[in-house]
Amino acid sequence: MGMTTTKEIQPVRVAALYKFAWLDNYQALRAPLAAFCCGRGIKGTLLLAQEGINGTVAGSEAAIAALIDHLEAIEALAGLEVKYSTAAEMPFHRMKVRLKREIVTMGVDDLDPASSAGTYVAPADWNALIADADTLVIDTRNAYEVSIGTFKGAVDPKTASFREFPGWVEEHREELEGRKVAMFCTGGIRCEKATAYVKSLGFRQVFHLKGGILKYLAEVPAEESLWQGECFVFDERVSVSHGLAEGEAELCRACRHPLTVEDRLSPKYTVGVSCPHCFEARSDADRARYAERHRQVELAHARGAKRHIGS
Repeated sequence: MGMTTTKEIQPVRVAALYKFAWLDNYQALRAPLAAFCCGRGIKGTLLLAQEGINGTVAGSEAAIAALIDHLEAIEALAGLEVKYSTAAEMPFHRMKVRLKREIVTMGVDDLDPASSAGTYVAPADWNALIADADTLVIDTRNAYEVSIGTFKGAVDPKTASFREFPGWVEEHREELEGRKVAMFCTGGIRCEKATAYVKSLGFRQVFHLKGGILKYLAEVPAEESLWQGECFVFDERVSVSHGLAEGEAELCRACRHPLTVEDRLSPKYTVGVSCPHCFEARSDADRARYAERHRQVELAHARGAKRHIGS
């Protein structure tokens, strides 16, 4: 029996992780962490700040397991919140470890989510909470993320960035009074910080989805789910759906807005050039420029494919 030379391609393991923790020496963690990841073929982005760590990385199953063990061994980071998924191909181009003022930027000083966040709600208990008529459910993500999917009945603050969220809360304080406030986000980090902020205003019944939408989609069966649509993710997969399967959304390469199947049926959609979200805001000159850029990208891909086929 002849030997096979075909090597089975393993799917890429993706880990979205964060932990609010007081890191006095966060600057000193940067170089060793970058070396650890690069030495194991891991790509993605990790953010370090005095308030903790946040990021999404991808690599082989063994490499990602080694990284999580390495981070868990740092005393302050023990108990990381991690969500795993897979990708058919590496969804990142390089590895970056960055130092930041905040691991998720809200722009509010003197918040300590590590000690003052709201009450965690497990994915299995989330449906009962948000189905309660006394609960105000708030999507803390940005409008372009909400556009392709959210929880049934959730309020969309229509923010362009997380920095706008405190202002939205201030404007809608009366709607929060006397209610249970339940917040959610992609992986749990933004809503954890959001609950700390809302609690700092004096609200007490404040809850957030532990592990975010990603953990909910991984653990709650589709037939029991109150999630509608897909969940935007910040990598080349664009979106995921129930079971964290890669979704059908694509990015508009002109404005970076996620596009549903319906968006791509619009007469305002041209691959690499325009979509319903940016068509009115761009000029014909802009679209001509995007069309030429897209043509160059397609040529580069074609040249790369030919080199690959002939190699």
